Amino acid sequence: MKILALDTATEACSAALYIDGDIQERFEIAPRVHTKLLLPMIDALMAEAELKPQQLDAIAFGCGPGSFTGVRIATGVMQGIAYGADLPVVPVSTLAAISQACLQKTTHDTIFTAVDARMSEIYWAVYQRDAQGYAELIGAEKVQPASDIDALALTGYGIGSGFQQYESVLSEKLDKQLIAYDADYLPRSADIALLASVAVKRNQTVSVEQAMPVYLRNKVAKTTAERAALKAQK
Repeated sequence: MKILALDTATEACSAALYIDGDIQERFEIAPRVHTKLLLPMIDALMAEAELKPQQLDAIAFGCGPGSFTGVRIATGVMQGIAYGADLPVVPVSTLAAISQACLQKTTHDTIFTAVDARMSEIYWAVYQRDAQGYAELIGAEKVQPASDIDALALTGYGIGSGFQQYESVLSEKLDKQLIAYDADYLPRSADIALLASVAVKRNQTVSVEQAMPVYLRNKVAKTTAERAALKAQK
C-alpha cells in the first residue's frame, strides 16, 4: 500500500509517504510559508521512493480543523494531485492526528485534544484508543470557548496548544478529570498517513469531490461593522 499524506493546518507543514507500513516524513514548523515548502517536500519524498502519483493507492490530507488559510492550502494541493492521478482520498482530522501521536507516545487511553482556534475559542475533541490502538472519536469535534468544553465524564490526558493558551480555564473546568497535559503537540503527516492506511484497509476512502475541508467554525472572519463595534466596546 502506498499513500501520500500532507498537512498544513497549523504552523507546522509536513508531507509523508506510507509504503507498506514504512513512513518517511518531511516536517517543518514555519508559519506563513507553507505554499513554498509543501510541494518541494512532496517532490523529494516521491523522488526518493521513485514513485509517480499514478502509482499511489490514495492521497490523505489534514482536513482540519485549523487555520482557515492553512487548511485550504492542503486541500488545494490534494485536489490537484488526486484529480491528476485519479486517486481516492482520505480526509483525516487534524485533531485525530494529534491524538494518534499521543496514543503512540504514551500509555494513556483517553485524550483530551484542545487546539487554539483564536477568537477566544478552542477546537476540542475527546479521543480514545480503540481495540487496534487507533484514535477513535468520542462524541463530536467542536469549536467553543474553553470554559464550555465537555469531557464526557471521562478521565484523560490533555494535549494541544489550547492547554497553553487557556491553561487555567481548562485545568479548572476539567479538574480531577485531567491527569496531566502537554501543549507541545502539532499535527504531523506521518500520523495522518497511519490513520489513512487504516481507512484504506476499511474501504473508507472518498472521491476527490467528496473530500472537503472541515472548519467547524461557520464564520471565520468578522465583518467591518462587527470589528468596529468590538473596538468601540474596548
